[in-house]
Amino acid sequence: MFWPGTLLGLLAGWALASIPGAMLGGLLGQVLDRRLKKRSWRGLFEQLRGGPQVSDRELLFLLLGRLAKSRGRVVDAHIQQARTEMQRLQLDDAARRQAIDAFGRGKAGGELLDIGLRQRRGQEATAEGLLLACWRMAWAVGTPNAAQKNLLLQWGDALGLARGRVQAMSASAEPPKVPVTSRESYTQALRLLGVTVDSQPDEIKRAYRKLISQNHPDKLEGMGASLERIAAATSKTREIQAAYLLIRQRRGFR
Repeated sequence: MFWPGTLLGLLAGWALASIPGAMLGGLLGQVLDRRLKKRSWRGLFEQLRGGPQVSDRELLFLLLGRLAKSRGRVVDAHIQQARTEMQRLQLDDAARRQAIDAFGRGKAGGELLDIGLRQRRGQEATAEGLLLACWRMAWAVGTPNAAQKNLLLQWGDALGLARGRVQAMSASAEPPKVPVTSRESYTQALRLLGVTVDSQPDEIKRAYRKLISQNHPDKLEGMGASLERIAAATSKTREIQAAYLLIRQRRGFR
């Protein structure tokens, strides 16, 4: 078994005071290894500098996975929302696989998630982007429950954001409310997504994902589009989301 702190202590002690120094340095290094529970140089250095570096994208999907699982079980609407975030970030196939892996690992929470939050404390723009995406996930299957709200407040604390500010983000992420009793509205929603009353849930989901990918305003921002085009795309995206929500509610699938 490799003990990096012990070896480092031995070498430093030998350099300073020969054999007695090596014995004392090795003893102190062993104490360090046991406390930090590290078995490699990389692990030791990561621990000393505050843990492994967690990328923004990895942290985002760790958080989304944890938030989805906090509702009891992960349902299709959670997975669909995670895919929507991947589309928003325009991830390629390799990056999508990494995001899916992080989403799965995030369900159990863990130290890596906490480390990622600590590393972004005080980075307001990044923190707000992460929490806004988390609120969108929390709204994916309806009104966020107490467990989800508590998690978001705790993460806001870790990121250094005021609780009132974190709570206010919920309204920005809340999907538009749509009537579910109007036959005409339901027909319009089906027409907007290009599906019919006989379409299966998987077909409806594919149509929704395709339309969101085609009309999402984030793509236009990256292309330097005008404010008018971005505003129109934002409005269209909200219409598509509202139509999909209405159909889901009427058909009873997630």
